[in-house]
Formats: sequence, C-alpha cells, structure tokens
Amino acid sequence: MRPEIAVLDIQGQYRVYTEFYRADAAEKTIVLVNGSMATTASFAQTVKSLYPQFNVVLYDQPYAGRSKLHNRHERMLTKEVEGQILLELIDRFAAEHVLSFSWGGAATLFALAQRPQRVEKAVISSFSPVINAPMRDYLERGVDYLGNLDRDRVGHLVNSTLGKHLPSLFKRFNHKHVSSLAEHEYGQMHFHISQVLNSDRLCYLKAARQIDIPVLFVNGEWDEYTSAGDARLFGQHVKHSSFSTVQATGHFLDMEHKAACRDSREAVVGFLKGLRPVSRLRYQPGQAQHAFAV
Repeated sequence: MRPEIAVLDIQGQYRVYTEFYRADAAEKTIVLVNGSMATTASFAQTVKSLYPQFNVVLYDQPYAGRSKLHNRHERMLTKEVEGQILLELIDRFAAEHVLSFSWGGAATLFALAQRPQRVEKAVISSFSPVINAPMRDYLERGVDYLGNLDRDRVGHLVNSTLGKHLPSLFKRFNHKHVSSLAEHEYGQMHFHISQVLNSDRLCYLKAARQIDIPVLFVNGEWDEYTSAGDARLFGQHVKHSSFSTVQATGHFLDMEHKAACRDSREAVVGFLKGLRPVSRLRYQPGQAQHAFAV
C-alpha cells in the first residue's frame, strides 16, 4: 500500500505535500484533515481502516510535516485559509467525502460552509463547538508553554490531557514529535489557540448552519475535552447531523486500543456507505491489546 506523492501548488501561495492512496475498486475518495501539531503520519491507523474501500488523501498543512520545507512561513494561517486549502484539495482529487480529526474540524466546518458541490458526506471526529472547563485549562496552559518555547512541557501537556488514554509507546512517540517541532510551528499553534480563546465560544456554529450535507460527529466516551455531549450541540445547527460515541476511549479514538479502532471504523464506514451501524458490547480493559499508531 504505497501512496502517490505530490507537492501541490495552491493558488500560487502555498505548497502542500499530499499522499494519495489509490484503490482500483474504490468508487469514492475521502480527504483526511489533521488536528493541530499533527502530520500525515497521525492517520496511519485511519488509512488502514478506510483503504481499500475508499481512495484516501492525506496532506500536511503548509507549516507542518513534509510541507514546511516548501513554504516560507511569512504569516500565520487562519482556519479560514486552511478551509480554502481543503476546498482546493477536494477539487484536485475529486473527493466526495471529508474526515477531520480534532482541531482539523474547524477548517473542515469553514470549508463545508461553502457548500462544495462534489462533497456528499463528512465525518468530524473529536471536536465540539464549545470550550468547556477542561479544554480551557488545556488551552491556557498550552498558549503559555508555546509562547515560551517550553518544548518539554508542551509534550507532557498533550500526553497528560488529550492523550491521557493513549498506550505508553504512542505517548513516547507523541512527546518526541511535539517537543521537536520547529519554532514557526509553535508560533502557528500559539496563534490558533489565542484565536480560539479570544473568539466567540460558538463561532463554529455560524459555519455549521450553512452545511447542507449529512455530517457524522464522532467522539470518545472518555473524552472530557471535546465531549460527546458538547458535540451534540451541532445537532441544533447542522441540518443532517448524526452522532456516534465510541465507548471506553478518549480523544484519540482509533489510536487508543483495538476495540476503539474497530468501533471507530464501523461507525465511519457504516455512515459513509449508508450501512446500518453494528451495536457492540462495551470495551473492558484487558479484552484487547493496544494498537499502536506512529
């Protein structure tokens, strides 16, 4: 399973690294949108779940991963700009579906609000429209550590909050990645978090009201930062919304253990293919061994 790799020019302003997993029998193409401080590598498990049922597109934001070497980083990117980049990629790859993770949901909402004609369905995972108390604490500490370039604390912060339910091996890789990011990446994350903390708490709902396609919101039962209960507020604004809670898992969903990977896959693929979801017993610790994603 080797991807077709390309660095694409986006409107003469940005260069974006892409990976295209082409499946000969697939009828639909899906674009995956990273969370903050993440790269295409973060979707390793998700690609395995979606391929070869779908053609799968991964990409790094201009400031991150394998895209950053091709860009000058002269200004910060807003979520609206990231949404425009996503729209361009949807057109380039003729994609019918979008799946976002965590803060990638903000750019995805802005993109879907433009009602791209080709997109038929979208999945927004580990995202909610409100900043609750645990998330506010995480963001306020994050903006402090990022502003001071305190790399070790940033790494430990992510693992002790959003990543608290990850397997220990993944936490080690996570800390190594997050604590070794370039200074401009810390600046970009600092910019994003500051925007979130100082904006309307329900700003994403404005975009949500414009979306006219079916959207599935997936959240982990144990995720206190983007909780399943908070995500359901989208139901009042997205006309064709549905919700799935992955039992006994936190923010990182399919990365946390095999049962969560299975249940996440069934929820997403079932929604995209119009299949009836399969009910599952609740996961109990010790039932399955951990699945690592690097």
